[in-house]
Amino acid sequence: MSDLLSSGFALALHAAGPAADRVEALDLYGRFVGDWEADIVTHSPDGRRHEGKGEIHFGWILEGRAIQDVWMIPRRSERHPGAPVMPVAGNWYGTTLRIYDPALDAWRIYWIDPATNAYRQQIGRRQGVDIVQEGTTESGALSRWSFTEITPLSFHWKGEASLDKGASWRLPVEVFAGRTR
Repeated sequence: MSDLLSSGFALALHAAGPAADRVEALDLYGRFVGDWEADIVTHSPDGRRHEGKGEIHFGWILEGRAIQDVWMIPRRSERHPGAPVMPVAGNWYGTTLRIYDPALDAWRIYWIDPATNAYRQQIGRRQGVDIVQEGTTESGALSRWSFTEITPLSFHWKGEASLDKGASWRLPVEVFAGRTR
């Protein structure tokens, strides 16, 4: 078997940095490129709080015109058959494609998680100092995923849902990430 990191697929997918014609726009998510450890907090509908550990990896792809990331709970070192599943969040091992669309002056976001059978499409934009992604779930609920408290070494991610067209929001999942590389 050949080295997967130097395969034609990996070389065609990965990029060394942002595309030169849109560096400024790509910085919105480009600042996350690298590796992160994550403390995940889930909030059950009954008000109980659950905590777990995960990891996140961001990288440039497609000639630097997009960013792909992988989010997982539990961490790779803790994944094995029979490993406990985190309440509410479950067992993530998914990827996000983040593609800047100059016509929208916004990002098209595609979350794909075959581990939980979750698929989301959102539009992401800067909102003040935060990044807010908005979309709809398969059930028709509104989804809002936000990156807040962003520094070069950390960020707070919030996954919110609204069942009443945005009149009220529930916070099922929070991620507190710290850069490792």
